[in-house]
Amino acid sequence: MRIPIFTIAVFLFSGTFIHTVAQSNLPKLPNSNDDNFVVIAHRGASAYAPENTHSAFKMAIEMKAEMIELDLLLSKDGIPVIIHDELLKRTTGEKGNVSDYTLAELKEMETGAWFNEQFKGEPLPTLEEVLAYTKDVVAVNIEIKHDAVTDTAQDGIVDKALELVYQAKMQDQVIFSSFDYRVMEHLNELDPNIPKALLYEKRQSGSLSPKQLVEKYAVDAFNCSYKELTDEWISELTSNNIPFFIYTVNEPELMEKITEAGARGIFSDYPDVLKEVVENM
Repeated sequence: MRIPIFTIAVFLFSGTFIHTVAQSNLPKLPNSNDDNFVVIAHRGASAYAPENTHSAFKMAIEMKAEMIELDLLLSKDGIPVIIHDELLKRTTGEKGNVSDYTLAELKEMETGAWFNEQFKGEPLPTLEEVLAYTKDVVAVNIEIKHDAVTDTAQDGIVDKALELVYQAKMQDQVIFSSFDYRVMEHLNELDPNIPKALLYEKRQSGSLSPKQLVEKYAVDAFNCSYKELTDEWISELTSNNIPFFIYTVNEPELMEKITEAGARGIFSDYPDVLKEVVENM
């Protein structure tokens, strides 16, 4: 039975439930405040700057987010680039797909003006560029988008992203996630020790519960939408010490209730608001 999120805190904190934090293979937080909760900037501080851009990521860092989340696709010449949609229209105004253009061609596109004219000229970032200024500053959640995933791990987007993480020496400061469960399989083949989180996708999950999915794909955390979160899931996850992270939460009241429900972290377009809510609880 699905119970509205606003009743979850009551269900869990009736005086008989005690949440314990799992000792999982989660990334190190260079700027952690040691409260066992992670403030995650969804696509950067995307309420204030164009999503998945240097401006959004650097603004999130200034706001003291403990992790930034970014979306990864491949250019035509096989470079991991940061953009959410395979279709370019929404954030660049250009026709076609990301994979139709080389990195040099993508760099010529306008990626900031759609949000606000003050960001006109914002360049499309690469993973390599962002890792260069986030090392030892903020943790990074690298979400691999389905459109770039193939059935084989070698030389695919996961392999290429891992190589950049190794080059930046950030293996302990990143976590990979994806709605495409093949990514988890590829990570387990290429580097089973890298932190990884499964983003719940109903079709691929079938009848498996969160715990069963975590075990099947050997992941370190479970991520889902607040709209999917149920009392049964929370009970199963917390009783088995499985960290769970919830997206995308922008309302302060909902942030508080999800935090009280035992979430290990929240993705928000407003990392500054989330940070204030958590610090004042």
